[in-house]
Amino acid sequence: MSTTTLSPEPARTAAAGRPVLDPATGAVLETVPDSSIAEVDAAIARALTAFTAGPWPALTRTQRGRLLLRVADVIEARSEELYRLETRNNGRPVTETRAQLSRVPEWFRYNAGLLAAQRDSVLPSDGPYLTYQRRAPLGVCGIITPFNHPLLILARSLSAALATGNTVVVKPSETTPLSTLALVDLLAEAGVPDGVVTVVTGGREVGERLTGHPDIAKITLTGGTEAGRAAAVATARRFARVTAELGGKTPIAVFDDIDPVVAAEGAAFAAFVAAGQSCVAGSRFLVQEGIYAEFVAALARRADAIRIGDPSDPATQLGPLVSAAQRDKVRALVEAGRVEGARIAAGGGVPDLPAPLNQGFFLQPTVIADATMDMRVAREEIFGPVAVVVPFRDEADAIAKANDNRFGLGAGVWTRDLARGHRVADAVRAGMVWVNDHHRLEPSLPWGGIKESGTGRDAGTESFDDFTWIKTVVVRTAADDVDWYGADAPGRLN
Repeated sequence: MSTTTLSPEPARTAAAGRPVLDPATGAVLETVPDSSIAEVDAAIARALTAFTAGPWPALTRTQRGRLLLRVADVIEARSEELYRLETRNNGRPVTETRAQLSRVPEWFRYNAGLLAAQRDSVLPSDGPYLTYQRRAPLGVCGIITPFNHPLLILARSLSAALATGNTVVVKPSETTPLSTLALVDLLAEAGVPDGVVTVVTGGREVGERLTGHPDIAKITLTGGTEAGRAAAVATARRFARVTAELGGKTPIAVFDDIDPVVAAEGAAFAAFVAAGQSCVAGSRFLVQEGIYAEFVAALARRADAIRIGDPSDPATQLGPLVSAAQRDKVRALVEAGRVEGARIAAGGGVPDLPAPLNQGFFLQPTVIADATMDMRVAREEIFGPVAVVVPFRDEADAIAKANDNRFGLGAGVWTRDLARGHRVADAVRAGMVWVNDHHRLEPSLPWGGIKESGTGRDAGTESFDDFTWIKTVVVRTAADDVDWYGADAPGRLN
C-alpha cells in the first residue's frame, strides 16, 4: 500500500558542492559544500582555540550543566522542525522520526545530571599523604555520524563531550547532513560559545583528515567495519582514543514456548523499523523448528500489510532507503539469497508507487525463509528491510548459530521462560541483548559491541568518563620536611 500526500519543497542550491537528495523522490533538497582539507584544518584550529581560550574553558561545571539543559530545552521547542527536516533528508517515516528525536533532549539532560553528580575520588595511601584524582577534558574531539539516525547518534556523543568540557568537530554523513547543520544553529541559540561545535561536510576525504589530524584527541565513529578499522589505525599512530560502533548482523532467537504470531509482530518491528537501516536491526531470526512454519507465515503476512509511501505522511509505516546505491546493494543480496536456495516469503521487489514517489529509493519489506548459516544473507549485514529466517533445533543450537558470525553488536531472545532468557542472554556474544523486545535504548544504557562490531561504548557513564583523562595528585601532609640524603633519611643505608 502507499500514501500520496507528498508536497515537494523547492530545492535550495549553492554554486558548487554535493547535492543532498530526498530519498522519497530523488529530488535535490539542497547542495552542501564539500569541505576542503584546509577547511577541515581550520575547523580543528578553531575548536582548539575555543578549548584553550575564550569563554569555554572558563565555564564552571555548574555553568556547563545549565548550558546543556538550555540546549535540551531549545531542541525540544524546535523539535517539529527537526522531525520534518530529518524525515525529508533520510526518508524515515515521520512517526518514527518524531518518536526517536523526541528523546534527543534526554541525552543532554542525562549528561548534565552526570556532570552535577560527578565526584573526584580520594584514594587510599600509606603514610602522611592525601591522594586524589581529577578528571580533565581530552581536548578537541571528532564525531563522525552515519546517515541512518543523524541527530540521535550525534546527541549521544556530543552531549557527553560537551558536558566534560571538550570542543567538537562533527562530520555528518554526506547523504544526511541537514539536521546536523540545523542543530548547530540551535546550539548557538542556546548559548554554546563560538567554535565549541563546528561542522565539516563532505565525503571520505573529510573523514580521513578529521580522523588522522594530530590535534584530534578522540574520534567517535558510527559506520561500517572498514571505516572503523581505518579510524583505529589512524588514531593508534598518535595514541588518540577511538570509540567505534560498527556493523551488525543481529541474531534473534525465537523459542517454541512463545506464540509465533506475537513473536512475528515483534520481529516485524525489529526488522523493518527505519527500513532496516539500523546496526541492530533484527536481520537474522533463529526460530525453533516446532513453530518455524507458522512464524514465517505470520511474519510474511505482517510484511505484506506494511504501508509504504511518503515519509512525511503520518499513515506511512515504511519509507525509502537512503539512496539508490543502498537499494541496489540490498536487492543484490536478496537475489544472492534466492540463487543460494533460500525462499522469498514476502517482498523482494520495488513497490508500485505513484509519481513522484516512483523516483524514490523504495523496497518492499522482505522475508527470506529457509536460509542456512552458510548463505550470504545469513552472514552479511544487509542494512535494508530484509528479515532472514533460519530454523534451529534446541537452545544449544540457537546459541551456536547466534554466535556464528563476525559481528557482535546486538541480539534478541523471545521466550516465556525467563530463566532461559537469562541463560541465552549470558551465552550470546553481543554488546546488547533484548529479551522479548527490541531497539530499546536509554541515555544510561552503554551502546556498543564486540568482535567486528567495534570498540568502546556510547551513552551511559562509560561514554561520559571516556571523554576525560585521569590525573592523580599526591599531597604529602606531614609537618616535617623530607631530606632523602640526610642523616635520618629513611633511604640512608646503615
